[in-house]
Amino acid sequence: MATTPGPGPLSGVRVVELAGIGPGPFAAMLLADLGADVVRVDRPGGAGLAIDPEFDVTNRNKRSVIVDLKAADGPARVLDLAARADVLIEGYRPEVAERLGVGPEDCHARNPKLVYGRMTGWGQEGPLAPRAGHDIAYIALTGTLGMIGEPSRPPAVPANLLGDYAGGSLYLVVGVLAALHHARATGTGQVVDAAIVDGTAHLSAMIHGMLAAGGWQDRRGANLLDGGCPYYGTYETADGKYMAVGALEPQFFEEFLDLLGIEGYADARKDWSRWGELREAVVARFTSRTRDEWAAVFEGSDACVAPVLSLHEAPHHPHLAARGTFTDHGGITQPAPAPRFSATPTQVRTGPARPGADTADVARDWDVPDLLKGLS
Repeated sequence: MATTPGPGPLSGVRVVELAGIGPGPFAAMLLADLGADVVRVDRPGGAGLAIDPEFDVTNRNKRSVIVDLKAADGPARVLDLAARADVLIEGYRPEVAERLGVGPEDCHARNPKLVYGRMTGWGQEGPLAPRAGHDIAYIALTGTLGMIGEPSRPPAVPANLLGDYAGGSLYLVVGVLAALHHARATGTGQVVDAAIVDGTAHLSAMIHGMLAAGGWQDRRGANLLDGGCPYYGTYETADGKYMAVGALEPQFFEEFLDLLGIEGYADARKDWSRWGELREAVVARFTSRTRDEWAAVFEGSDACVAPVLSLHEAPHHPHLAARGTFTDHGGITQPAPAPRFSATPTQVRTGPARPGADTADVARDWDVPDLLKGLS
């Protein structure tokens, strides 16, 4: 299936992605969603996400070629692509790309303007750099995991959203785009070292400021934004589902109390000694009706209250449906590209790239005929 660079602000930008799992593919998907021509270099029989490739939406809007980097001519094929690319992304452990012959020096020898993006958990140096790891370990060391959850229970695991994707993928994309701007202005490429520990720590900047100012306690469930506050958290409803409350400002708090139907707590907003009493009153009210009944009560208000929806429910919420926050492509419901652009709109152009399916087209479009060697 032939594909050309799609609409979007990155139309015309060429990206090589050395196949991996997790934050690297997600970062490359974001670049592809923004219109870049992303060519994923898959290994023969290589393991990707442990699902059928047909459903791996992190490979949407991309093309795939197969190159065996351990074959004698494998590195040369990748270097041919790098010579014609603006960006290369890899997620190996430190020094692995160098040993394979496709490290930064090898690539920059062919293309001095190349932005070489490196996605790791621990970073390119430091005592833990060569060690294995996953999202949960990275966010544990940064102090962010320890902030999440109830004080009497172990820290709650936020899937792999906080480390892999927020602290990892998004920082890699920001770094790659900044380095691309620099490369186009100066003609000089560089290496972007995106470590999940760095990005996740950076996400907690505001919290560290509050901690230094004495406005944040270094423990779970004791602060304004971590569930310690009775008007910023989640509450179970009569049907075992949940409502989320974020009525921080005075006017929102007042509307929250009014719609919830409790009186006598207007002064409890800043009185920590009454937070336990207020929480009990809020709990009692929410357990008196179902989630959807409460959602109807708060609909259209400024009380900053919303139902907690499941993954299956979210695409059908009227607001998200009206905005097209989710889209259906190839029979798969998935998040639509974000953010949105007035002059260069984005879209899901193609479904997940099948390993090696686009080798012939990429060989032609990128003028790398040697990619066809070994094709049956």
